[in-house]
Amino acid sequence: MKSKLPAQGIRLLVSALVLFLLHGNMAFAQNATLNGKVTGDGQAISGATLTLVELDRKAGTDATGSFSFSGVAAGSYTLIVSFLGYETYRETIRVSENMSPLSINLQASSSEDIGEITVVGYASVQRKDLTGAVTKVSEKDFNQGPFTAPDQLIQGKAPGVQMINNSGQPGGETTVRIRGNSAVTGNGQPLYVVDGIALDGRSPRPSRSAAVGATPGGNPLVFLNTSDIESMEILKDASATAIYGARAAYGVVLINTKRGKAGDLQVNVNASTGVSSLMRRLDILDANQFRGALNSYGITGGDLGSDVDAMGAITRNAIIQDYAVSMSGGTEDAKFRASIGYQDQEGILIKSGFKKVAASVNGNFRMLESKKLGLDLGLIGTQTNEQLAAVTTDAGFEGSLVGQALNWNPTERLYNEDGSLNIKYGTSIINPLGMAEANNDHARVTTVIGSVSPYYKFNDWLEYRVLGAVNYSSGIRRASTRSWINIPGIVADQDGGTLGGEASYANNELLTSQLTHTLTFNREIADKLNLNAVIGYEYMNFIYKGMDFRGINYGDIDIDYTDALQAGSSGNRTVNSFNDPTTELQSYFFRAIFNYDSRYLLTATIRRDGSTKFGANNKYGNFPSFSAAWNIRNESFMQDVEWLSELRLRAGWGRTGNQEFPAGSAINRYGFINDNAVRPINNGNQDLRWQSDEQLNIGLDFGLFGTKLTGSIDVFDKKTTDLLYPTIPLYPNAPDAPIIWSNLDGEIRNRGVEFGLHSNVIQKENLTWNVGANLTLLKNEVNNMNNVILTGALSGQGVSGATVQVIQAGLPMFAIMTREYTGLSPEGFSTYTDDGFTMLYMGNPNPSALIGFSTDVAYKRFTFSANFNGMLGQDIYNNTANTVLPITNLGGFRNIAAGLLDSPIQESLTNSAAPSSRFIENGSYLKLANATIGYRVGNIGASLKNLNIFFNGTNLLLFTKYSGFDPEVNTAKGVGNTGSAGIDYIGYPPVRTFNLGVNFSL
Repeated sequence: MKSKLPAQGIRLLVSALVLFLLHGNMAFAQNATLNGKVTGDGQAISGATLTLVELDRKAGTDATGSFSFSGVAAGSYTLIVSFLGYETYRETIRVSENMSPLSINLQASSSEDIGEITVVGYASVQRKDLTGAVTKVSEKDFNQGPFTAPDQLIQGKAPGVQMINNSGQPGGETTVRIRGNSAVTGNGQPLYVVDGIALDGRSPRPSRSAAVGATPGGNPLVFLNTSDIESMEILKDASATAIYGARAAYGVVLINTKRGKAGDLQVNVNASTGVSSLMRRLDILDANQFRGALNSYGITGGDLGSDVDAMGAITRNAIIQDYAVSMSGGTEDAKFRASIGYQDQEGILIKSGFKKVAASVNGNFRMLESKKLGLDLGLIGTQTNEQLAAVTTDAGFEGSLVGQALNWNPTERLYNEDGSLNIKYGTSIINPLGMAEANNDHARVTTVIGSVSPYYKFNDWLEYRVLGAVNYSSGIRRASTRSWINIPGIVADQDGGTLGGEASYANNELLTSQLTHTLTFNREIADKLNLNAVIGYEYMNFIYKGMDFRGINYGDIDIDYTDALQAGSSGNRTVNSFNDPTTELQSYFFRAIFNYDSRYLLTATIRRDGSTKFGANNKYGNFPSFSAAWNIRNESFMQDVEWLSELRLRAGWGRTGNQEFPAGSAINRYGFINDNAVRPINNGNQDLRWQSDEQLNIGLDFGLFGTKLTGSIDVFDKKTTDLLYPTIPLYPNAPDAPIIWSNLDGEIRNRGVEFGLHSNVIQKENLTWNVGANLTLLKNEVNNMNNVILTGALSGQGVSGATVQVIQAGLPMFAIMTREYTGLSPEGFSTYTDDGFTMLYMGNPNPSALIGFSTDVAYKRFTFSANFNGMLGQDIYNNTANTVLPITNLGGFRNIAAGLLDSPIQESLTNSAAPSSRFIENGSYLKLANATIGYRVGNIGASLKNLNIFFNGTNLLLFTKYSGFDPEVNTAKGVGNTGSAGIDYIGYPPVRTFNLGVNFSL
């Protein structure tokens, strides 16, 4: 008899196979595709990130805002959608077969969202965990306009931040002050950090000092393409900045560039073009007024019969162009972004302008099956080309194009009848068109920044990262002035005795290397107690070197002098070169943020810096800070207060340092002069120590009705001691005696209150209206200083060697100290208190209040935004009125300020233009800095996405009593290494621009 087991086994196997296939078919039938579209403000959002939490799956939206998850098993899942500038979307969804596509509309978020991530130095934290004074400005809140550098994006946007455009020259330098002025030497600018890379802070563009005088400096941030900036964080109090230690005395600005986003390849295009013109004219005499003035004074021979606008002749309507293209894409494990931008801005002064080509690429990669190993790469390459007008900070009117135009007799022709330039040989009157033609000044700066940052995530709460970066910049400047222009020291001898003309060539190099190791920790270490900590080591190396050549007496050769430098007089060539001692900075730092139950927070920071700049006895400095916060809103007794969405009290104390002085200042240094002779240039000081900045901050953050109204109030008290300053020993005291750097007694104190408000006034589907405002009240004073430091050097005829500013105990920084003008005598001469022998404190160039206001409105597809900024309580010394447009000009047939004729007493033509309070003016102002109107066209066809057309303007309205070009001015008028503030001297005039542009995606 045969066994039945094989047949039974077969039946069982078949049955099992059928069940398996049926189960598999059932499972397959239950899998589904989850897809849909993400929009915001009615427009498709490309690059949004979607996460199915339970499945740990991510997807990104494409250029149309569409997304898709395939093969999702039926069930309920938590879907999270996030995109910069919008509230995070979270919903539990039911996935089933044949489900309809989802339609997700994101809501615009407030910049004050307490859940947003903020970079505070070497690591990121949520805003709700901040205990220091930090202001974040995101891309959607930036100022709009054709800006050449990112610092212009935040003017008026952050309380406590004073930002001044020193010059209307495209690419010109700016002044940025955070919480007042405490820099006796150096520029007092904040430390800028780009994607974790700390910048040197100097521009390699060489200076020019020749017969035409020294020209203003360049902006060290112009290498950045403003369309590549995603956000900027301003760290203001010591509890926030202490982690940057020795370089954080004047605050820290963190610049975060845009990174790649997962999803299909997306191409973004921005293009704009516009026109710039002179924002404001000085009130000088026109031809008819000039004739009337000559007649009233009985002057003959000065009326030459023409009607000329010299200022109009050297200015123009300048064309500006700005183009940027970026592309990004990839997966969550391999993302990239690349961009290229081109700017071409003509200057409003003829023969001036700025061109920039900037390219960048970055990538973010995750490797290994666990995705714990990652690599971030970044590369920025930029070249700027400037054509610089003959505008100086220290020359008399003869060497400055603007001064020449202001001085020009409006009844005299600029051209002779034969069409040649009217050059007035044998006089000090310079034809401004001749000066523009004779001057050739070009600067080229090339910058490359490369970084590589590998990291390893041991788990969700522990990460080790290394950042290696190199920043190299090279600046070349070629400048010349032709021999036929009648400027002393340049003009050729008309009898052939000298050839005339001058030329110079200079090349500077800056190289900064950085290596940073960090270990970050973020997890709950006990019940309700979370620790967010970072510990690190950093090494930086700074190299700065350069050379320059200057020659004279080239004559009328038919090429640019810089193409034949050897053609000048061999006995009048000067060659200089330098290579500063290499500066090394070695640092250890640690920060810990303890958060208990989201109610009580404590932050402790310590950084130890060692710098080769200091003497052997003080090479290392310690910079600690402590701060705490109490989230009152999270207390149980506040839970029923529904209208109060945030209430947080903060307090912090910390100390930072300053090493902003020349390399090698603590050691004996020697320099070469002619014939290989060596002389001492610096006496060493082994006891030279860190300048100390100690700051106390108390703040309150609040929110009402959700994000309807949010704001903050901060009170701060900052004391700066151990002031670094170079002195010349009493013996010897020859002009070329070596200096010695030392620490001065006394302190500089800055106190103030900051207010910041943001309101989502209207948030409806077709209408939104947001308003932001900030106000800062400041008080600055110098205390207990034994020294009296003179600075604020004036320029121009009759004021040689005169200074009008002091740093002195009992007065504010750069207090204006001069004669007190009391009016004109009956004979038309200036009268002064105590006959002018006593110098009195007459003005304060530091503002007592900073103002910022912005608003934006969106109605359906139309948008409008406007930004105001201003300063109150500052005094300006008008050096231009003092020495460029005085009454004495009239006797020499040169133009004067029109206001001089308004006096009931006729001023004498021989009245001295001595420095006095007569030239101190109220510099308070309010400016409509920029405004933009836009229209969102949306998608056109299948390829053109999110088309937006906009029209904006800058420097549109100015409300001020100041008589100069612009009260937003800061001509560099320091003495030696000392700074200055609030002096106006015939700078490059400010510009008003109108700009039309488009942006879209492909």
